[in-house]
Amino acid sequence: MNGIILVISGPAGVGKTTLCDRLLKDYSPKLSRVITVTTRKPRKGEVNGVDYFFKTISDFKKLIRTNAFVEHAEIHGNLYGSLKSSTLQLLGNSHDVLLNIDIQGAASLKKLGAKSESLFNRIVTVFIMPLNLEDLRKRLKKRGQDSDQEIEKRLKTALNEINFMDQFDHVIHSKTMNEDYSELIKIYGMHSS
Repeated sequence: MNGIILVISGPAGVGKTTLCDRLLKDYSPKLSRVITVTTRKPRKGEVNGVDYFFKTISDFKKLIRTNAFVEHAEIHGNLYGSLKSSTLQLLGNSHDVLLNIDIQGAASLKKLGAKSESLFNRIVTVFIMPLNLEDLRKRLKKRGQDSDQEIEKRLKTALNEINFMDQFDHVIHSKTMNEDYSELIKIYGMHSS
């Protein structure tokens, strides 16, 4: 049977990357991650081609014009996208594909999946719902990557994102990382062959 595309989405700081990293560790090589392309600057310790493909705005826009993405979006002034070639190559090799993307990208991908014979019924979307905004604020401060102003901007975005959680196939109401992970592997197991 062909693979699925497992989409993990939710507000910044809710623990998506940690959940995805753990899922990849436990289910590789069956589950593979598509490396996202972005125009944002690398954070400390991030490696081009491993964590992200870092591109200029000009290069990113060329990729848009050539229809190179299965989804792309602008988030907090930076562009992010998942390459179609990487995604389809993994699916073609019967891998399950993991995408850690925002709600705009998830919505774009679902629309594409509804129109595409090769992707129809192969996209599973999961929204990670934060416990509450105060908990999310604490998580964002704890990770130490953003200024107070940036954290407030991310919290405003989170409020908007939460309004779209009903458009996802599954919602995990975040508790502890272990409980969230347990829910995520149940969802993955329901859809994976």
